[in-house]
Amino acid sequence: MIKTGVFILFLVLNLSAIAADDPVEFKNPELQKRYYALIEEIRCLVCQNQSLADSHADLAQDLRNEIYSKVLAGEQDDQIVSFLVERYGDFVLYRPPLTKNTWLLWFGPFVFMLIGIIFAIILIKKQSTNKAVPTELDEVQQQRLTELLKKDIKRDKE
Repeated sequence: MIKTGVFILFLVLNLSAIAADDPVEFKNPELQKRYYALIEEIRCLVCQNQSLADSHADLAQDLRNEIYSKVLAGEQDDQIVSFLVERYGDFVLYRPPLTKNTWLLWFGPFVFMLIGIIFAIILIKKQSTNKAVPTELDEVQQQRLTELLKKDIKRDKE
């Protein structure tokens, strides 16, 4: 009985999530194409790793509705994108412009990779120069070694 109740609750919650994504209809296929291109290029601010087209978040639905109304109103793509960037910042774009604020975003991975390569080279060189070099034993060490070898030979003979 409890399993059935949990299943029904799960089903109802999933249906409500699906219902939040209202389908849009365009009379003009060109407008529809622009709309879908825009929602693929805009990042969901809640999910952050999904586009608006992929997200089921409420904010994503609100942004899709906003884009839909702006496309129907005849605004150009760059106007719509500019509106979203002004409102939410460059983070809303999957490909933010190269500015002083996004420099680390664009070049950070390469800088970290270069630092890693340099670190690896230094570590490899350090290990190759620190190889054990045979050293000569002083008198005390030599006597101790001789005693240990004699004990070992006696033990082998027994």
